[in-house]
Amino acid sequence: MKTEGKRAVLYSRVSSVSQIDGYSLDAQERLFRELCKNRGWTVVNIYREEGKSAHTDSIRKRPVFKRLLDDSSNDLFDVVVVHTMDRWARNLRVQLEAMKVLADNSVAFVSISEAIDYSTPHGKLQMSMLGSFSEYSSDALSAHTKKGVGQRAMQGKHLGPLPFGYDSCWKEEHGEKKRICEPEHPGSVHLVKSEANAVQEMFKRYASGTTSLAELAGWLNDSGFRTRNTKKLPDGNGNLVAGPRLFTTASVRNILHNAFYTGLVKHKDETYPGLHEALVSTEVFEMVEGTLKKNSGRSSTMQKNPEREYLLKGIVRCAHCLMPMWAQTYKSGQPYYREHRESRSLAQCPSAGGSITCDTVDEQMTAIVEAIELGPRWVEEVLTIISVTDDVAVVKEKRKKVQQRLQRLGKTYVDGLLDDDAYRNQKRQSELELESLVVPHAEEAEDAGRLIEQLPELWAGSTMGERRRLLTLMMDAVFVDAKGEKRIVAIKPKAPFRPIFQVATMREGSGISLVIDKREITPASLEAMKNDRPPHDTGAEAGQPCSWWRRGRVELPVQKTP
Repeated sequence: MKTEGKRAVLYSRVSSVSQIDGYSLDAQERLFRELCKNRGWTVVNIYREEGKSAHTDSIRKRPVFKRLLDDSSNDLFDVVVVHTMDRWARNLRVQLEAMKVLADNSVAFVSISEAIDYSTPHGKLQMSMLGSFSEYSSDALSAHTKKGVGQRAMQGKHLGPLPFGYDSCWKEEHGEKKRICEPEHPGSVHLVKSEANAVQEMFKRYASGTTSLAELAGWLNDSGFRTRNTKKLPDGNGNLVAGPRLFTTASVRNILHNAFYTGLVKHKDETYPGLHEALVSTEVFEMVEGTLKKNSGRSSTMQKNPEREYLLKGIVRCAHCLMPMWAQTYKSGQPYYREHRESRSLAQCPSAGGSITCDTVDEQMTAIVEAIELGPRWVEEVLTIISVTDDVAVVKEKRKKVQQRLQRLGKTYVDGLLDDDAYRNQKRQSELELESLVVPHAEEAEDAGRLIEQLPELWAGSTMGERRRLLTLMMDAVFVDAKGEKRIVAIKPKAPFRPIFQVATMREGSGISLVIDKREITPASLEAMKNDRPPHDTGAEAGQPCSWWRRGRVELPVQKTP
């Protein structure tokens, strides 16, 4: 390496404090140019970084610093000059990593104030030694970091990003941490009230077994909440961006699986009591975990080829406590839906220990399915209920125009008036426009209605497993009184099927009547339905969401005592 004729660059960095101390950009550049003049070096570039702390533990967070290191591999300069080492890096790991990059690219390093000079042959050797040492230091630092993370967990402090519902008492600005809570909360974590309330409501709803992950995601999104997404994901234009996203079933599932909400901190396979405030009890969390596991298909009776089939497996609920019931076959060979004593709720269930034969409930469910009828104008009635009749007409007209445009585009391409790239781009744009021209609720409801129209025929020719899949497609829950009346009390259709059930009628002479009740489902509202008390309201207020509930009264013999 020559000592003269080198190509030199300056890395200069300032903060408000350093400017006061006389380390301004102008001062650093003046000293750099004097050094280069005295040594016969050529100034080829100056890398200026403002507003970035040298304390940061990541080269990524200092873009100019990173660009300099990247440029060192392209033979753009021979030596890097800094005013002081703290202008270069105050973090040991960053300092050593950067030195290793320069050493690997045969780039020297000089610090004016500390008289550090790695531009000589002897200095070059020292640079190589520093580069080798950085690998050892990195490994040692990694071991210490892992040890520190484990120690932090044992102390009850959170690890990594805080989940939805919580926030840190500290905020980072320009690489410096500042406390924003006075006094500081335990574990440096405080609750975000609106999010914390939403988390508690999510656990409550899912523990009751009357809602799905998709419904919870929709509720969160409709309430204006967004995820804490930090990963770069494609946006509508295909660009990778980070930032808040809409909740999905996956993000809701992650929340419900997170033991942090019970006041625990997890590290590897160990859990420790956390210093932060818990949002849900251990009992509710375990109940939700059991429901998630069952709904994921890992239950032995949910396997692809189970030994036994149960028609209402996964959707049968107790009409008293609203919790899931078990499907179980006794030693006698008789299958039952049963409510376990004190195992399905935080309080004693009035139906604890009650059971009803699967045959009884399955016959009632079959009678309901076979009695459902839709009138000749059900499509118009459904569209009126969901108030999208005008939207459907507008969307249909727009779709027609886009389809015509696609036809003209194809003809233009065939005639040789468009090149391949232009044709593909315009065709893709039109196809994307077609995909966006839908009225989701209307299309979902129409698809649901067509299934209901064919349901009696499909049901008659189906196996137990196929019937169960049909029900789980249509129903969120079937509520059964297993101790008193021994019958189905109510059913809750999934969202796309609710307007369909609203306009449906029951076949004359079937012995079944369906009663609409728009109240939120509670043990009290189910008790009112059982006692034939009419609902308090006959329609939802304009613009307000409602849950459509249908009761199926079935005139069938009740279960016989075995």
